[in-house]
Amino acid sequence: MAGTGRKSALALLIAGALVAGGSAQAKPKMTGEEQLAKALEGRVAGDPVDCITLMSAGSSRIIDHTAIIYGFGNTIYVQKPKVGLDQLTNSDVLVTKLTGSQLCSIDTVQLHDRTSGFWRGFLSLDKFVPYKRVPKAG
Repeated sequence: MAGTGRKSALALLIAGALVAGGSAQAKPKMTGEEQLAKALEGRVAGDPVDCITLMSAGSSRIIDHTAIIYGFGNTIYVQKPKVGLDQLTNSDVLVTKLTGSQLCSIDTVQLHDRTSGFWRGFLSLDKFVPYKRVPKAG
């Protein structure tokens, strides 16, 4: 019986060491600015624009409390809202109120929680900064 107690204690010690070792090697979560920098690698910023096409706005990626990236391919647009950025999370659904046929800096975006279904806040947009992919030298 004494041997069983030692084996259990040893097993708990080993399990604890594995858990501690595993968490020590876990990668730290990147900040929003680090995630944005990674998404913009190999791209160069252009002059900010007031509006983007709905085709560009059709694809979006939210970086928590940092920005919305619109578009895909060679040109993407970074939106850092003037108001509401602190509320923005990647669990939000963006419900956009357009004033025209494009997504513009005068438009507003309501935040709808994907899980609960409740409205959480809104964003007041700013200018969109285009980032074009730099052609590879070769």
